[in-house]
Amino acid sequence: MVQTAASRPRLLIAGTQSGVGKSTLSLALVAALKQRGLKVQTFKVGPDYLDPGHLSWVSGRPCYNLDGWMCERGYIEELFLAASVNADISLVEGVMGLFDGSSTDSLSGSSAEIAAWLQAPVLLVADVHGMARSFAALVKGYHELESQVGLAGVIANRCGSISHARLLSQALQSAALPPLFGGVLRDSLPPLASRHLGLVSAAELKLQEQDIRLLAQAAEQQLDLDLLLKRARMAEPLSCHPRRSHAGTAAQEINLRLAVAQDEAFLFYYPDFFDLLEKLEVTLVFFSPLRDDKLPDNIAGLYLGGGYPEVHAQTLAANDSMLQAMRDFAASGKPLYAECGGLIYLSQGIKQEGRTFPLIGEIPVWAKMLPQRKALGYVEVTLEQDSLFGESGAVFRGHEFHYSELTDSPTGIDGWKTVYRVKQNRTGNVSAEGYQRGNVLASYAHLHLASHPKAVKYFMQKMRQ
Repeated sequence: MVQTAASRPRLLIAGTQSGVGKSTLSLALVAALKQRGLKVQTFKVGPDYLDPGHLSWVSGRPCYNLDGWMCERGYIEELFLAASVNADISLVEGVMGLFDGSSTDSLSGSSAEIAAWLQAPVLLVADVHGMARSFAALVKGYHELESQVGLAGVIANRCGSISHARLLSQALQSAALPPLFGGVLRDSLPPLASRHLGLVSAAELKLQEQDIRLLAQAAEQQLDLDLLLKRARMAEPLSCHPRRSHAGTAAQEINLRLAVAQDEAFLFYYPDFFDLLEKLEVTLVFFSPLRDDKLPDNIAGLYLGGGYPEVHAQTLAANDSMLQAMRDFAASGKPLYAECGGLIYLSQGIKQEGRTFPLIGEIPVWAKMLPQRKALGYVEVTLEQDSLFGESGAVFRGHEFHYSELTDSPTGIDGWKTVYRVKQNRTGNVSAEGYQRGNVLASYAHLHLASHPKAVKYFMQKMRQ
């Protein structure tokens, strides 16, 4: 049964393509609206971990990922409604171009899909360098391509002058297209530092108050925020479609403590996964493999997320007491789950630029950094054997994004085996992965576990045992 519709002022900030400045403009809008005294709830389309960190930092609230390929519609709607319940406005930052996703002939996995599901008005960001009336042709295509998705307005980024922005606005008006919400002058927004996986993380590059003020000032001066707020408040009330699985009741046994690595080296996590664990009365205990010398006390499980262990390899390798604590925990028989960067941390160590940095050594092979990206894209994971998150045959969705590889497969060495059948969404290629020995499981795949409460409860049962 469809739930009662709820009012949620909202906008989705999309780009004509990657690199048009939507991330910086999204931050500027959040800063300006928060400066006006509004509670701004942020979301990010897709599996990205980096943009949400900055959006969370500027808004002062957790930023949640909305991914139509990894999660079903009902889950996306539930998450959006729950996270935005006490917000004055919700801003959803898109991914890539508005219609770019996991398919070339449908909305699947795109920002447009999320806009359609949430009935969210879309603000289209375009790089208008060297454009005049052609801007109208561009906007017309985006406005009319899909009947489910229409534009509320447009932001012209990197305008040459105020008069340039005026010409663009007139071009839209003459073609009876959605209005220009503002023209942002070239180089008027502070640049954001980046590295091989995207923006430098918020954990390492916390925007200072001065930067946030500059972002807010640019939005106030160059965008029509009153019109933006008016359009957001015109969004239709949103209902929630039923979905197949829910979290259910809380755990019968409490005081399950899960240690989670969180610092500059390990920071790629979905906050809704933590929300679900806390709802099920799991106590999350965060610690730093970079700075702490031991694991938290009385823990029943350990989660090593992704991040940048290669950037901090020397410091991680020098923390002998933490490395030994990790080895002892892995030998204890308690569940240990590692994703991507966590997999690297569990390996013999990192090889990069002619140097080696020994790490935990639980997995009997090395990780090697590559000059080119090794993997990027969605994956579907099927369990070939019972594992930490379910029995053989269970299916999950996730993604991979890494510049490293293992120097060899650990399969068959000291009892290690592969328990994942990984199918690449874009190519259809299938491979064996998911390295498991006892209750230690490590993989390059980042799984979306929050949308699989049954799997989370299975993991909790492993912790109880």
